[in-house]
Amino acid sequence: MPIVILVLTAIGGAIWWWVRNNPREALNTAHDVATTLKNAPRKLAFRSVANAHPVEGIDDERIAICAIAQAFIELDDLPTAEQRQQLHVLLRTKLRCSEEEAQEMEVLGRWLMTQCNGPSDAVPRLGRRLRKIDSGRSWDRLQEMLMPLAGDQLSRSQVGAIEDLKLALKVS
Repeated sequence: MPIVILVLTAIGGAIWWWVRNNPREALNTAHDVATTLKNAPRKLAFRSVANAHPVEGIDDERIAICAIAQAFIELDDLPTAEQRQQLHVLLRTKLRCSEEEAQEMEVLGRWLMTQCNGPSDAVPRLGRRLRKIDSGRSWDRLQEMLMPLAGDQLSRSQVGAIEDLKLALKVS
């Protein structure tokens, strides 16, 4: 026990000495730590619910829309680099995300899609969650994301996904 107290005292003394010699840097570091701690829960924008599927923890409709868009472009085959880039651009413009937010949402959306056992199961589940989050008001925003990604022709699975989304969001 005395050794632990000695080590903690030495660490505290070193920190005090550093703060005393570099007050501006210490204030900036303290501010950065406080900001990081404050934003940590919002970083993923969903809450962890015990014994619940990760999709049920989504609180931000933008994440649900991003995950649906990723699943939509992966319904037939792996997306091309152009489709991934187009999705990134659409996230930044249509959903008004920063570069970092768009990258985080893409990673999180991909993970959520894999948690649903693939894109065909992810689309309806994410659609139902989107309806719970915003009562189905995101249909127009979702269409603005999906139509440019689909291109000229919708595949049979993409047409089915659109029907699943209409059913999940209760759109006529």
